[in-house]
Amino acid sequence: MSYVGPDFEPPRPRRSRRGPLTVALAALVPGALAGYLVWQTVGDDSGGGSDRAVSPASSSAPGSDSPSAPPSASTTDDGKPSTSSAPPSPSSSSSSSKPAASGSLKGKVIVIDPGHNPDNFRHTSEINRKVNIGTNWKECDTTGTSTNAGYTEARFTLDVAHRMRAILEKQGATVKLTQDGDRSFGPCVDERARIGNAAHADAVVSLHADGSAAGNRGFHVILPASVHAGAADTRPIASASRDLGEHIAGLFVRETGSAPSNYVGDGTGLVVRKDLGGLNLSTVPKVFIECGNMRDTKDAALLTSGAWREKAARGISEGIVGFLHG
Repeated sequence: MSYVGPDFEPPRPRRSRRGPLTVALAALVPGALAGYLVWQTVGDDSGGGSDRAVSPASSSAPGSDSPSAPPSASTTDDGKPSTSSAPPSPSSSSSSSKPAASGSLKGKVIVIDPGHNPDNFRHTSEINRKVNIGTNWKECDTTGTSTNAGYTEARFTLDVAHRMRAILEKQGATVKLTQDGDRSFGPCVDERARIGNAAHADAVVSLHADGSAAGNRGFHVILPASVHAGAADTRPIASASRDLGEHIAGLFVRETGSAPSNYVGDGTGLVVRKDLGGLNLSTVPKVFIECGNMRDTKDAALLTSGAWREKAARGISEGIVGFLHG
């Protein structure tokens, strides 16, 4: 997700300090971060690791100020040519992966919001239409970003969404996607929020990948600020959304070995924002996750790896499970 465009304004530079979020995450994931350090020592055979600093604060940064170009011909994970912008189906090997955290999710509703749409670039006038996000008006959507080789954010988010759906449905959850590559563009950011609200979701996660400068790496989870303006009122969900985000951040570290962002979040992997319509208009617990920086070659190598995307899907899913189980 590029930070320049419709629903995304670059966060203001922040002085490093240990605030409540730092303490909260530190209390939540000491085991996960310890596991990360061990992982750094022994390495990982599916990508994501030996080139990272031991500190859990090396990562990705905002900055891409232009939407990605239409998807170009690329190759799939097995090396076969692919000219389609549609995401590949989850690999058959995912069934043998470690299952998500144990426990039944029967009766729980989870909405997964794959950021952007593979065909948004064909509908620039439609996605540039302004919508009300509570605090102000912004464009309906953006095309998202891509790797330098042309692997788009929209393909990435749909692939991870499919993998998460398989993991969570296996535990009995009802899983809904805001879009499944089944519409010509969008949905707009306000509609994405309404889909989660209408489903009375127990948790909503919006999936993204950043488009920033090379050398910026890592992930961060975006939490809704306490907003009360116009149609936006996040006060009832701010605390629960933070809890959801903290669980996801901790489990994402454990499963992927990725470090928190080195440019926002003070090393916690958590960022609070009030300029995102998808959060402002939500009436149910919701967070965004930027899984890495598509414009950095090292992060791009992870994001384009099916094995790593399976880890990412598992980490996010396990974070959701932990949140729902209290």
